[in-house]
Amino acid sequence: MSFSFCSFASGSTGNCYLVRSGETALLVDAGISAKKILEGLAHTGTTEEQLKGLLLTHEHSDHIRSLKTLSKKRASMDVYANEGTWGAIETEIHPERKKHFQNGEAFQIGKILVKAFSVSHDAADPVGYSFYSEGKQVSIVTDTGYIPEEVYDEVLDADLLILEANHDVNMLKIGRYPWFLKQRILGTTGHLSNETAAHTLVRLFSERQKERKILLAHLSRENNFPEMAYQTVKNILEEENYALGKQILLSTIVRDEISAVFQV
Repeated sequence: MSFSFCSFASGSTGNCYLVRSGETALLVDAGISAKKILEGLAHTGTTEEQLKGLLLTHEHSDHIRSLKTLSKKRASMDVYANEGTWGAIETEIHPERKKHFQNGEAFQIGKILVKAFSVSHDAADPVGYSFYSEGKQVSIVTDTGYIPEEVYDEVLDADLLILEANHDVNMLKIGRYPWFLKQRILGTTGHLSNETAAHTLVRLFSERQKERKILLAHLSRENNFPEMAYQTVKNILEEENYALGKQILLSTIVRDEISAVFQV
């Protein structure tokens, strides 16, 4: 049995991830077309029988765009969200497939233990997720303006961490976005910058030394690019004497492409 992660899309234009352990596969968000999600499932060899659920982080369109269509095409798939997120979603889901959870309380789906935790974003009740299987942990932290203490505690032992590196601050400040949008992105309920992502990792590494895979995610189309995100994080880590290599593997997720399948 293998525990793995794959990104079908990650960024302001749409988000969808696959977490899989053996015969249990879970999607996180459905912010791209159902067609692209089904292509991603086929690409990874994930069957309809293996797909046990779709978990939503929050209600913004780049995370739920194809919720209605995908639910029709995968009629046996349950959909999970907290009360706040369900209250902000207008799409109708059959009551038997509409699952609720409480932030901070772990629940089991097939072979995978799931735990949702609160993040800081301008949505009803946004969450990140940790997934546990085979003694390993995968955590997803995106769409947050800063990292609350509870999130540090939650991801401290993550073997694979998907971490937002949304923008380069200088690119954002001099770019063409209107001022109100720049303020939103830079605020405490906005998105993490490359620099903040790097300093988050420095703190994690200083508090727990272990082998980790880090995937930089949710990169802005306008205010970032993969090489910049990677190099900025790499430079700050090396300044703090954390060299990339056997213990720390760093990659970026390309916004509109299916990623490699990362084994945990």
